[in-house]
Amino acid sequence: MTDVRPAPADASGGVLQTLFRTEAGGHEQVVLCQDRASGLKAVIAIHSTALGPALGGTRFHPYASEDEAVLDALNLARGMSYKNALAGLDHGGGKAVIIGDPELIKTEELLLAYGRFVASLGGRYVTACDVGTYVADMDVIARTNEWTTGRSPENGGAGDSSVLTAYGVFQGMRASAQHLWGDPTLRGRRVGIAGVGKVGHHLVEHLLKDGAEVVITDVRGASVERILARHPQVTAVADTGALIRTEGLDIYAPCALGGALNDETVPVLTAKVVCGAANNQLAHPGVEKDLSDRGILYAPDYVVNAGGVIQVADELHGFDFDRCQAKAAKIFDTTLAIFARAKADGIPPAAAADRIAEARMAEARRG
Repeated sequence: MTDVRPAPADASGGVLQTLFRTEAGGHEQVVLCQDRASGLKAVIAIHSTALGPALGGTRFHPYASEDEAVLDALNLARGMSYKNALAGLDHGGGKAVIIGDPELIKTEELLLAYGRFVASLGGRYVTACDVGTYVADMDVIARTNEWTTGRSPENGGAGDSSVLTAYGVFQGMRASAQHLWGDPTLRGRRVGIAGVGKVGHHLVEHLLKDGAEVVITDVRGASVERILARHPQVTAVADTGALIRTEGLDIYAPCALGGALNDETVPVLTAKVVCGAANNQLAHPGVEKDLSDRGILYAPDYVVNAGGVIQVADELHGFDFDRCQAKAAKIFDTTLAIFARAKADGIPPAAAADRIAEARMAEARRG
């Protein structure tokens, strides 16, 4: 049974509860945050600190229920442990979610209250941007704690982490092409991107520069129009359902929310490779085997989308873009190594990636 221990209210009168050692996933700590004055309701999940302080972004999303928000935080935090381990970072995994529509409830007061909850963890959790939060938000959150990354350059930060996230996904695609077709170029390949927002629009640029044919979709029409206005050679389709059924699709890149690979999408997917920026793309255990059984090469999401966390981690030591980009470029080699391990062990790439990450975390615990 989970041990729930209420902690004192924070300085703003919010209620803080800390859940230790949740059984599902072995998380070290889950913090439920509420600040009535600002309307803040949030969850901070720490999966592991074996490699160092937990590092992961803050998602701002209108969850249907608090249970859904907690589950998302748990899954995302676990993914960050594996992502940071495979990226070679001295950080464990954590994630936070703020419950609500950021277009309606995001205020300076709410962000400051959230920052105080981050501060209450004393450095066990380091936050950054994620879906629904931006560099300007991190600048506000940082005013109430010293464990915020992804800030603006004017405030000593690294700026937009989506730049290197997209770069890392591109490197993962190059590795996939090398493994499957014997050549790391995307020239002449048709790549479908679902979600052309913060990360996706940068990915479009990399692919076009490399000579790929790009097909896009997004639930936000304005995001699609922005791409088409700048790159009229790009093709847009109505929705993700149409995208995954696109004839001649070589690579499918989910770059929006998680769960994109599920029992409905995998059977109709035409692409030979899945490599995208979205977190938690596999809707449930077993989907990775379904992909493998269909002969679809899956580049594990937490491997290829690690460019952003590499960038924000570097911010803690004095940000240097060239140094970060060089480290993000190694995602190419890491992805190839995972494919090789999967082939050698006769398992899907996702399972191979898990084994490598778990070995690094276990070694750190023993040390």
